[in-house]
Amino acid sequence: MRRPLILDAARTPFGRYRGGLSGVRVDDLAALPITELLRRHRFDPARVDDVVLGNSNGAGEENRDVGRMAALLAGLPPTVPGVAVNRLCASGGEAIVQAGRTVAMGDGDLLVAGGVEGMTRAPFVVPRPDRAFADRLEPVSTALGWRLVNPRMPAEWTVPLGRAAEDVAVGLGITREQMDLYALRSHRRASAAWDAGVHDGFAFPVQLPDGSAVRRDESVRPETSLEKLGRLASAFSAAGPVTAGNSSPLNDGAAAVLVGTEAVAAELGVAPLAEILGSAVTAAEPHRFTLAPVTAIRKLLTRLRVTPEDVDLWEVNEAFAAMALSVLHHLPEVDREKVNVHGGAIAYGHPLGASMPRVVVDLCRHLRARGGGLGVAAACVGVGQGLAIALRV
Repeated sequence: MRRPLILDAARTPFGRYRGGLSGVRVDDLAALPITELLRRHRFDPARVDDVVLGNSNGAGEENRDVGRMAALLAGLPPTVPGVAVNRLCASGGEAIVQAGRTVAMGDGDLLVAGGVEGMTRAPFVVPRPDRAFADRLEPVSTALGWRLVNPRMPAEWTVPLGRAAEDVAVGLGITREQMDLYALRSHRRASAAWDAGVHDGFAFPVQLPDGSAVRRDESVRPETSLEKLGRLASAFSAAGPVTAGNSSPLNDGAAAVLVGTEAVAAELGVAPLAEILGSAVTAAEPHRFTLAPVTAIRKLLTRLRVTPEDVDLWEVNEAFAAMALSVLHHLPEVDREKVNVHGGAIAYGHPLGASMPRVVVDLCRHLRARGGGLGVAAACVGVGQGLAIALRV
């Protein structure tokens, strides 16, 4: 087996819902970080063995296999194939895992992996009527959450994700104040990271047709405070602790990484960001999806024969503060000061297909800034799954 390496990575800033990137088609958005990687590295693009992109929607402008469409739009030769993968919030992580396996097995030497989501541009769909000449057609938004739910699904499985996260957290005794404090931590750390140039060399500006540019993640709120967060209304129940302020927002964004062999790294003259050591995916009841990362992390560490104390840094995708705190509640061995050291998705945003590539690459870069080590990236997944990926820098 060969060592699969993350050679380099690029991402757009994550735009707010209806924000700076909302005018960019989703397939064009997906192509942007691939184009950026091609600009940075002067190699024959025909040698890319495959493009693997995660995307959770697949119903809008990205519907015709966004991996293939992005490859063509980025200027890769028509001979380079592409594929889209969907594991909802962990789709981009799954893409990186699949690319790593391809390299490890010797089925490819250089791949592009990553993900995209344009949540602003997610379309409405109209289901086909059961009979001809229906009296009414009802459009369904594809932006987020359960849609066209199968009536055979138990009702408790199909509650909104925020309500499910809330129920688990409340059952663990996690309070509104703890969630708001966690959200405040995320925004403060993310804002400080941008100011300190932590994301330089990964996030690149996106030029818009009107001459303006999106240069930073638009959902980071340096001005927020515990008082402001405390005034926000409950989002998913009458008086529940989960609010818009302690949840990740809806976003538009794309990310891509180069995954290849040591020989390719030497040829390109790059110092790899990290080695992909392994991954684990697990599942739980859909309404307990926030706890699936716990079992994925434990399964992965068992396979690697390491303990949580051996892990130098953690990146856990913050779908909700309720979710992140629920995971940490079940992993008391984890030093919280090693988790999301520069903030997380509550601040940066959560463009579903692009979220986990951001988490993975941030982990690699933050480890490198600290001299290397072992890192674990994890994400919860709607419909009750969790994905964890181990990397060594």
